[in-house]
Amino acid sequence: MAEGVRAACVIGWPIRHSRSPLIHGYWIRQHGLAADYRPEAVAPEAFADFVRDLPSRGYVGANVTIPHKEAALELSEPDDRARAVGASNTLWFDSGRLRSTNTDVEGFTANLDAAVPDWARRGGEAVVLGAGGSARAVVYGLIERGIGKINVVNRTLDRAQALRERFGPAVHPAHLTALPHLLARASLLVNTTSLGMTGQPPLAIDLGSLPRQAVVTDLVYAPLETALLAAARGGGHAIADGLGMLLHQAVRGFQLWFGIRPEVTPELRALIEADLIK
Repeated sequence: MAEGVRAACVIGWPIRHSRSPLIHGYWIRQHGLAADYRPEAVAPEAFADFVRDLPSRGYVGANVTIPHKEAALELSEPDDRARAVGASNTLWFDSGRLRSTNTDVEGFTANLDAAVPDWARRGGEAVVLGAGGSARAVVYGLIERGIGKINVVNRTLDRAQALRERFGPAVHPAHLTALPHLLARASLLVNTTSLGMTGQPPLAIDLGSLPRQAVVTDLVYAPLETALLAAARGGGHAIADGLGMLLHQAVRGFQLWFGIRPEVTPELRALIEADLIK
């Protein structure tokens, strides 16, 4: 690596699917930085050693993706967000200490802020579909923004109950059978499951009871407009797609590693959209 070049990476297994190199590469070029950002395919059994060796490999920090987010939490000093969510996706060094956070939280809320600026002031309840790692980030972000009642809907009720135990009384576990009733009171519907993703079964729900002012967002970004978002748009609802979250969650890591807070621009979005349809 050339002298004076700061470098970061994204670590996953596999890693070829990641769009992070495109995103960060765009910002590096935009700001004319002597910097680099690379994908690193690291098997789970090699992850701990790889993370401990980040400085010797020339890295000032890293993104972490599937299946390493929980391990990254254990190997670092997590902030409140990462600790609450139970996973870290961004690592950086602070006075020689390896710190971590979970930028999925701010990526989710920043995307909603950009797409529907008044989403948090619309009143009503939130309905979150799914109870996995992405749901934990979403629920924490909603609590941060003052949403008082968050209905977590999951096929397996005990997994939704686990989110109540983690995050407290703002979370209300519910089975899928309660969905029509819950949608009637909702101001925000969030899909955190993989249903509707390319190659996965469709997400089949009826939005007929959802109030017109309710916002619908889907964390899936391939396809860019899922069947859920298409139905919501057709029903007159404001929507926010998963690509926006992907872009916004990358902002803070870049700032931590390279000292510049980048912007999510239409040009960057077009670059990633074009890659998605290759």
